[in-house]
Amino acid sequence: MKRIDIIYENLKAICYQDGINANYLAEALGLTRANVSSDLNKLCVEGKVKKSNSRPVLFTVNYEKVQCKNECVFDRYLRENNSLSVAVEYAKAAILYPPKGMHTLILGETGVGKSMFAELMYRYALEAGKIKKDSPFIIFNCADYSNNPQLLLSQLFGVKKGAYTGADSDRQGLIEKSQGGILFLDEVHRLPSEGQEMLFTVMDKGIFRRLGESEKERTSEVMFISATTENPDSNLLTTFTRRIPMIIKIPSLKERGFQERFKLIRTFFTEESHRLSRDVSVSINSLRALFSYNCKNNVGQLKTDIQLSCAKAYADFLSNKKQVVKINSSDLPVYVREGLYKEKEHRQIWNSIIGIDNKYYVFNNESNEEIFDFEKKQQSIYEIIDEKANELRAKGISDICLEKTMEEDIGRYFAQYISRVNNNINVSNIKNLVDPFIVHVVEEILKYSELKLNKNFSQKVYFGLSFHIKTLVDRVKNNKIIINPQIKKIKNEYKNEFNVALECLEIIESNLDIKLPVDEAGFIAMFFVLDHKNIENTVNNSGVLVIAHGNSTATSMVQTANTLLGIEYAVAFDAPLDVSANEILNKVREYVRKDTRKAGYIFLTDMGSLTTFGQVIEKEFKIPVKVISLVSTLHVIEATRKSSLGYKLDDIYSDCYDIMPFVENEIIEKTKCKTMAIVTICMTGEGSAIAIKNLLLDNLKIDDKLCEIIPLNLIHKEKIESRIITLGKEKEIIAIVSHFNINTEIPQFSLEQVIGLNAISDIQKIVDIQSTYYGMGKTLKNHLKNVEGEKVFEDVEQFISKIQKSIKEKIAVEDLIGITLHISCMIDRLKSGEKFIQYGDKNKYIHNNKGLYYIVKNSLFFIQEKYKINIMDDEVCYIMNIIEKRKMQFEKLEE
Repeated sequence: MKRIDIIYENLKAICYQDGINANYLAEALGLTRANVSSDLNKLCVEGKVKKSNSRPVLFTVNYEKVQCKNECVFDRYLRENNSLSVAVEYAKAAILYPPKGMHTLILGETGVGKSMFAELMYRYALEAGKIKKDSPFIIFNCADYSNNPQLLLSQLFGVKKGAYTGADSDRQGLIEKSQGGILFLDEVHRLPSEGQEMLFTVMDKGIFRRLGESEKERTSEVMFISATTENPDSNLLTTFTRRIPMIIKIPSLKERGFQERFKLIRTFFTEESHRLSRDVSVSINSLRALFSYNCKNNVGQLKTDIQLSCAKAYADFLSNKKQVVKINSSDLPVYVREGLYKEKEHRQIWNSIIGIDNKYYVFNNESNEEIFDFEKKQQSIYEIIDEKANELRAKGISDICLEKTMEEDIGRYFAQYISRVNNNINVSNIKNLVDPFIVHVVEEILKYSELKLNKNFSQKVYFGLSFHIKTLVDRVKNNKIIINPQIKKIKNEYKNEFNVALECLEIIESNLDIKLPVDEAGFIAMFFVLDHKNIENTVNNSGVLVIAHGNSTATSMVQTANTLLGIEYAVAFDAPLDVSANEILNKVREYVRKDTRKAGYIFLTDMGSLTTFGQVIEKEFKIPVKVISLVSTLHVIEATRKSSLGYKLDDIYSDCYDIMPFVENEIIEKTKCKTMAIVTICMTGEGSAIAIKNLLLDNLKIDDKLCEIIPLNLIHKEKIESRIITLGKEKEIIAIVSHFNINTEIPQFSLEQVIGLNAISDIQKIVDIQSTYYGMGKTLKNHLKNVEGEKVFEDVEQFISKIQKSIKEKIAVEDLIGITLHISCMIDRLKSGEKFIQYGDKNKYIHNNKGLYYIVKNSLFFIQEKYKINIMDDEVCYIMNIIEKRKMQFEKLEE
């Protein structure tokens, strides 16, 4: 017996009328209070136990729940198949009908799950005690023997020796083997008329004869469940169907609704994940395709298509084509991908199930829960504080200034967080994403807090707090520190909410058996403060203005974006060709004058003078404005979505800029070339790290203008990765020296290797290669005739940066040198007017590598525009070939 069952049984045995507390029961059973308290709270969630609202908490048995019937197999089935409630009621009636149930005919298209439903009826009969535990369930497909009626009948009824040529012994049929149980006859319409007549005699009188027997009658106690895809009125004898009182119709996949279809998809992917013993990542476009494609053979085909996609992804994983079991839409069959192009996408349903902020959906092989994998994963408040604090302290900012600097980030986080989870999750699936026990605790907290604060909290707070406490529990389990830099401010400004939050800490600690610092009360209080009444006033969102040439170009893009996102947010300014730019600018001025936003605006324009509007508005109204030129609908959607959620203007601009396939050269913001850094890490004191630095300086030949050695002294090992990431934003870290391994792709060397001078030659090689690459601007200056070498180097650097972002792979420096040299010489050659070199079998090569082709083609566009050259597909193929030969791994772009 499990511990939780022992606790439950003893609670029933010794429980007083008012209940007993966890300590009393723990002492009585010789168990720890933490384990007893945890199990009692789980029993509360299951409804078997009730607890008081007093202190200490008293637990009693919920006898109302005890008296309820246990959940049956059909009840569990209906959770994922709501549309089959009528069919289930009929099935229960057929099994329970006295004395031995009713024979049943199941109707439905191919693949709807008739066989599975018949098996559920069998399992329900076992649970209900209508048949014995060892009773058989036999499946027979009549179509397998439809071309040989005699053999078909012999399979069913059995054979007497000598009944026909080859019948050399007596043989039982399936009716005899099914004695006391259920015989399922699939495709029963393929049973010949003679067989149907023989079968209804068995149903009527419970007697039959084997083939060849004329005198001996045999008795049968078998329940028959039959299934057919055909119209029974035209394909079965009337005398046969009259013997079947219960007819059950299983709806097709189209009739079962989109919510239910997604549940099936989720179930099948989870099954495959368990079968592979690995997580399976499925792109959102793949799910959308599976969600909408014309699945002619219903649930059976849907399951098969999902199994095939998982098998293909697993094969790619084993052959090292992919680092994880990942399914993209390009991996699906063509007929499945057609689901992406359906006109009726049922967007509101889709967004409520998946949300619009996710790129992959991860099916976990260790549980039945799914995990969202965000394209740009939303950080928890704890991670934001850790990262920001490390970054600011690295710059020498004091703790007092740090608190003030972080105030805006913390406030914006809670406002965005509450709003975002409400948009992405609905009540029906919150418990699929967060432990139901945590949700139960949140419900208790909110119920208590509403009474204390005299407030009614919205679902936004319910969702936000559920996910926040899930993150909190994970952090505590991993022994991570919880710090709230704004604790004093929150305590002073929101006294009531903070005091209630302190009491909520006790509820959390009691239920989850964890110890929490006072700082956490400050975070919980923010959820109480930022309820639905004032959240909109808390977030000062930036505006989105789309300005484009044409009578309705801007309007069309804005309508598409707003409709897709289900909000009226972005604003359009059409610029007809017969209207002066000054008139359009005046309209923009008038709009901004009436709707001035301190957070600023992002202007999405197409070309020409419209791209200068941002500078004018920024100067006149003294508000920040960012401009993205060569706008597309994709940019409008991204800008609108993130602006409406309260993202910072710089972040919106950066994210929109990253998805731009090309930009005008004058709009490009160049980034300064980072200097190199070698990082030495020691946890025994700064002196040790400095000693390693001096050892490297003595033995390496480095240019201190290009490379520096940075010693780091760490107190907590777990913080090193965030420190490395923060430092990597300012420096190009080329090597790390440490006595422990760090989760990074940067080359690492142990202290022993460095002290013994065994690693010096390898580090020197890295420094030399990196220095050669950084010096390529000057090298190209002496080799190129028609363009300036240093400027070309900067442009090629930008091209490579785009490539690396698109393929999500960092290119090794040795390879960068070759790629840079090739592209620079190509620009110089084309600029001089030389003819391009033809690439053999170009069309076939592009067709086989479409993903890489579009990445390279789009990334080269700004070079083509700047240098006024025509980069033919032949040249693109040569560049692709170089990248391929470097054995770079890349993922094909999602459609």
